[in-house]
Amino acid sequence: MLTQPLSPPSAVRIVVHLGLFVLGAVVAVAGALVQSGWFPGGLLLALAGAAGLFLGGSRATGGRAGAVAPAAGWMIAVVLLTASRPEGDFLFAAGAGSYLFLLGGMAVAVMCATLGQGRQPGGAAARLGK
Repeated sequence: MLTQPLSPPSAVRIVVHLGLFVLGAVVAVAGALVQSGWFPGGLLLALAGAAGLFLGGSRATGGRAGAVAPAAGWMIAVVLLTASRPEGDFLFAAGAGSYLFLLGGMAVAVMCATLGQGRQPGGAAARLGK
């Protein structure tokens, strides 16, 4: 099986993925604030926003990396938001909604990265051997 050599990513592609990474962090912060405010509707809204970003990033870039970049930003932001400050302040309570947001968001990220478009080989749309 012959494969094409990998070419380095273009600067535009790097900027797009970095933008998706930052947008994932922004969606995580917004979701963290909304999910506890209007339970259970806020939780569903926060998870739907994350799923829309992950799947939209995959479709916009045409590859699974478009879903992984915002998912990585989302997960890093959520992990940083779960840490308590020295003053005792924290954003996530120990309730069921917070755990559903954390675990549900990770499950949504995995599903969207799995369902995302993989790269398809170029060429004629014909079966092999014809």
